[in-house]
Amino acid sequence: MVSKEVKAMSHFQVKIMPENRVIEVEHGATLLNAAAKAGIMIKSGCGGKGTCGACKVVVLSGDPIIDGTGNLTSEQLSKGYRLACKTLVQGDMSMEVPLESRLQEHQVLLGDARKGFLQESKHDLLEKFGRHPLAMKQRVTLSKPTLTENSSDWARLSIELRRALKTGDKPIHIPLSILKHLPESLRKANWDVSITLTDTEEGLTITNIEQGNDIPPYGLAVDIGTTTVVVYLVNLITGEIVDQQGTYNKQAKYGDDVINRIVYAVESEQNLIEIRDAVLETVNGLLDKILARQSLNHKDIASAMIAGNTTMTQLFLGVDPRYIRLEPYIPTMTTVPSYPAREIGLHMLPEALVHCYPSVASYVGGDIVAGTLVTDLANGEDIILFIDIGTNGEIVLGNQDWLVACACSAGPSFEGGGITFGMRAMPGAIERIMIDPETLDVSLKVVNNLPPVGICGSGLVDCIAKLLSAGIIDRAGNFQLGHPSGSQRLRATADDKEFVLAWAHQAGGEKDVVITENDVKNVIRAKGAIYAGIRSLLNMVAVEIEMISKIIIAGGFGNYLNIHDAVQIGLLPDLEQERFEFIGNASVKGARLALLSKKAWREAEELGRKMTYVELSVGATYMDEYMAALFLPHTDITLFPSVQ
Repeated sequence: MVSKEVKAMSHFQVKIMPENRVIEVEHGATLLNAAAKAGIMIKSGCGGKGTCGACKVVVLSGDPIIDGTGNLTSEQLSKGYRLACKTLVQGDMSMEVPLESRLQEHQVLLGDARKGFLQESKHDLLEKFGRHPLAMKQRVTLSKPTLTENSSDWARLSIELRRALKTGDKPIHIPLSILKHLPESLRKANWDVSITLTDTEEGLTITNIEQGNDIPPYGLAVDIGTTTVVVYLVNLITGEIVDQQGTYNKQAKYGDDVINRIVYAVESEQNLIEIRDAVLETVNGLLDKILARQSLNHKDIASAMIAGNTTMTQLFLGVDPRYIRLEPYIPTMTTVPSYPAREIGLHMLPEALVHCYPSVASYVGGDIVAGTLVTDLANGEDIILFIDIGTNGEIVLGNQDWLVACACSAGPSFEGGGITFGMRAMPGAIERIMIDPETLDVSLKVVNNLPPVGICGSGLVDCIAKLLSAGIIDRAGNFQLGHPSGSQRLRATADDKEFVLAWAHQAGGEKDVVITENDVKNVIRAKGAIYAGIRSLLNMVAVEIEMISKIIIAGGFGNYLNIHDAVQIGLLPDLEQERFEFIGNASVKGARLALLSKKAWREAEELGRKMTYVELSVGATYMDEYMAALFLPHTDITLFPSVQ
């Protein structure tokens, strides 16, 4: 038996600077976990494997166990830098978490941030599908029972509900958890009650009985992205978005991409619980803030609709995702059953149903089905290309007669991963760049107008286009030293060649912010994967690029993308800019639409079954296209006449 003294000795204090926050952790805990316990999130693109080097901290005092130093240089090690994921506590200590290592609030795309497809649409999709929310609320007044009018409480309530709702023979179900308290609920309310119900194909299910009131029922439309999470609070009667909130997905500490998160989740049952709880904490945290602002209670939330990629959906439900990443890449389910909130852990009515958008395949998920629904892509004659660009590029092509979809792994570059000073769209991120081709002087646009600390995805696309046009790099991405300007920004180092975007005295950190030749090659590989996916899909259905009437781009990265520069580097097809549309956060829009319309929800389920999934790893077509796309803009320059 372990004594209290020995047990106490196995816990140590870690002080975190500059917050001067002290946290107690167990012997052997990593500094990454210690920081998370203190509420300080540190970047961990590789999920704690020690390979990405993003979780750098400075050990100020103490003697921790060093389990690896990754790509830290000897100079960094001499200054006390350590990898938080590979540094273990074995005594009291203190550390500093530098700004560049912190996972801060993202620039989250809540809906529309620029004019796009839905805003210009001549019809309202909700009106087209018809308003019929998946949950409702009905106030009824019952006559008090007497010795002669002595039917049961449930019989009298169900009869009154049928009369009020005009349900005909549609069954009404009451869960045992609510039936147990029915007598008291009716009498405490003096027979004036408000009934919340969920509407499904099987019938109506009562999810709450309360004192009669006129508070409308609310629903949640939730986009669970790999990077960010967005929650809409929707009035189910009016359809109005009452409030909205977004933040980064707290699963980020387990890895930037779905593969790293799957690897972590399947290591143990406890890991799967942890990663599930991380996203639940994210959603519930956003919801709690919204409810507090609106002076509402969690019992006012009558329904929830979740849209996310296949991995995010399975992790949200705590479903083992291991076979998503193993050939032949089979998800546990594509059509997702609906479950009561109490089984999932969402802060809403315990018996209210939580619905999840159906997926198409392991790497084409519910977020893409939601986007396909709100673009109305499947209900027109024109051929439309729908793209969501992120760590994975998901692509849908088609019209009312046919729909094909594929996914291509672009890697984390567009989210800032694998880039020397890469970061997500957070305060201090460079998002636009101008380079004078004669002097190589640089002008920057930075998120929140702060001193730059790194560069995000849209900034990378801008940067590479400007480097190419200024002659700093060639079409293969190689740096061309010896520029006529003689600028000190273009230089060679012991390990690489680089271009200085911001000098140390201008930046938010202590070092020059640079982009290296290796960074450029990483982005070329990422853009090549996306463009190869588009070309492969077109080739498989014998459609020429010119036959596409519209390219609809979804997601945060796409929303801030400069189309001209994206074409210049060969990320997007060379078509007139008028053919490109931006839809913003299509995933959360699709969640709201399905929440408010049973017909829309049925169409979403049908879309999931209707799409034909193309596995790009089968055959040589995709790899041939990928290799051809590893130039700026492409090996075949005739595909990009505007660049020619």
